[in-house]
Amino acid sequence: MTLAPDIIETLARAKSDLRMGVPVVLNAQESAAVVVSVETMNAARLADLRALGPLDLAITARRAETLKARAYDGDLARIMVPATAPLSWLQGIADPSDDLNSPMKGPLNCARDGSAELHRFALQLAKSARLLPAVAVVAIDDPKTFAAAHTLTYVDTLRAAPALKTTSQLHPVISAGLPLAASRAGRLHVFRPEDGGEEHYAIEIGRPARDKPVLARLHSACFTGDILGSLKCDCGPQLHAALAQMGAEGSGILLYLNQEGRGIGLANKMRAYSLQDQGFDTVEANHRLGFEDDERDFRIGVNILKSMGFSSARLLTNNPKKIAMMESNGINVVERVPLIVGENAHNRAYLATKANKSGHLL
Repeated sequence: MTLAPDIIETLARAKSDLRMGVPVVLNAQESAAVVVSVETMNAARLADLRALGPLDLAITARRAETLKARAYDGDLARIMVPATAPLSWLQGIADPSDDLNSPMKGPLNCARDGSAELHRFALQLAKSARLLPAVAVVAIDDPKTFAAAHTLTYVDTLRAAPALKTTSQLHPVISAGLPLAASRAGRLHVFRPEDGGEEHYAIEIGRPARDKPVLARLHSACFTGDILGSLKCDCGPQLHAALAQMGAEGSGILLYLNQEGRGIGLANKMRAYSLQDQGFDTVEANHRLGFEDDERDFRIGVNILKSMGFSSARLLTNNPKKIAMMESNGINVVERVPLIVGENAHNRAYLATKANKSGHLL
């Protein structure tokens, strides 16, 4: 019998630790390190890390491009942190909010020798924790002993890497009738992932046949648009228009996926909005933060549809990438149903960027 956490549960602990500013210990085959999120690290922990040895600051190639730092490892840069650099220096590298006021961050000396394996894993872990992708890394010896001595979460990256990249298995929790303005015949299904992440929802309108293409929408949570009625995006109008169309047709499935801000989380989405206030478009803002254009995992929606017995769909979307993703993962999209609503003076440039840079059909 064992009560110890498995690798998925260990990763959940590691993400939680990083969000609280607690270091975690990573061990690969030939190297080991203590890592901590720059966003949540405090000055005392920075001093403790420095006592262990030289400090690297890992950032993504997207962020490195903004800072003119050398991404010798292709997808990331390992910046060698000066011994006298204060916490504010590291956080200025991680967070672009003050870039225009203080554009000269360097000179930034980047490592080009040795393995970047642990740095890469640490950045993926930070992203999955919805933190800025910037981590402080210090090499150590005897990682298991070190982790036990300091009561830190220990992660074997060889075992953990596949789990970190795999879409977590979802389990149905409960479903219940939910009369909606769009349809009195509504039902809400709740699905919980094994990795301890946020739950996702399926709103079923009517009783759609499982042997026919279902009218479906993959909708990513948008607190600002869906709840507050933000005019900066078209998310709220798309949500309500999709439900209304399903209600009018008598059946459909709306998958409400908790992937706020194209998968970067609400805090980082607000950081992107702040950058947009400085004149950057939505894609440029994501890149300056260190993220890709879109960090969402739509396989979550595919897995929910399959678990509910559907194999084909008429997809309410303007995004061809959603169609390609669904078809490559086993859902046949027989029709793309356009969903062009919600344009206004405040989001016109945003929608143009979605069309020009992200390939949306608007």
